[in-house]
Amino acid sequence: MPALSSVLVPYAAYLRIYEPLAAFPEPERTHWARYARRDGAPTAQDELNRSLADLLPTPPVPVPVHESADAFVTEVDGVVCVCPWRTRLRGWLALEELAERLPPALLDAAIPPVVRGQAAADYEQWRLRNPDARPWIRTAVWQVPVRWFALFDDEERDYEAAGETGAARLRYRTPMVQARRRLARTLRALRESIDEGELTEGLVDVGKWLEEFHPRSLVELDYGGLVHALSERQLAEDRSAADLAEGIAALRAGDGDGADEAYGRLTERWRAVRDRQFAN
Repeated sequence: MPALSSVLVPYAAYLRIYEPLAAFPEPERTHWARYARRDGAPTAQDELNRSLADLLPTPPVPVPVHESADAFVTEVDGVVCVCPWRTRLRGWLALEELAERLPPALLDAAIPPVVRGQAAADYEQWRLRNPDARPWIRTAVWQVPVRWFALFDDEERDYEAAGETGAARLRYRTPMVQARRRLARTLRALRESIDEGELTEGLVDVGKWLEEFHPRSLVELDYGGLVHALSERQLAEDRSAADLAEGIAALRAGDGDGADEAYGRLTERWRAVRDRQFAN
């Protein structure tokens, strides 16, 4: 078995919110201020390694016993912003989603019912004490949900090809105010042109989530481990945010055929990626 440090990030993408220190109450604000000043901040790979370590015991530990005190840190116009990992909360949420995605027999084999039952009971008690809690990170496996691209502009695309010592990187970053404005414009265009549907419902859900955070936050879409599922050419040519923007612009102009073409190009790209999870 390879060492945990050698395990690559799985085929998942992430939507993250980095909030300024002023958004956090004390004593959490002081904790993150000190945390941001330390050297050697952990990476997404470190976060993955720690979660994988919990899955090695028998039975597995699907939700950490203690909440993580780690975060991703960045600086926006001289202001320190942090994105708490909140791995325990995300573990509970992921366990709920897993129950909806896997057949019962497979789910029972992976995580025994007694383990899931205890996790559900712990989550219920925790929610009573933390009714307003929400994750700073959303995860999508084997895809980037189309609705996420509505938050970004093609000019915010940051692509870095793989080098000799590291993997490729593809991400978007935008100020919260821009993300909210773009999402609202996209929703308006959809509601004026077509009936309510999956994309509209997804955008409403993301919009409610964004409203939970400080208006001066930074929003990041990170392709994460998906860069290992796509070729260098596919990554270099991927303009998904531009495709969605083109489709929405066509809707506003009353060009249904143009909207269908742009949206079809986008959905087909990600359908091909999702289909790979079933390949041998």
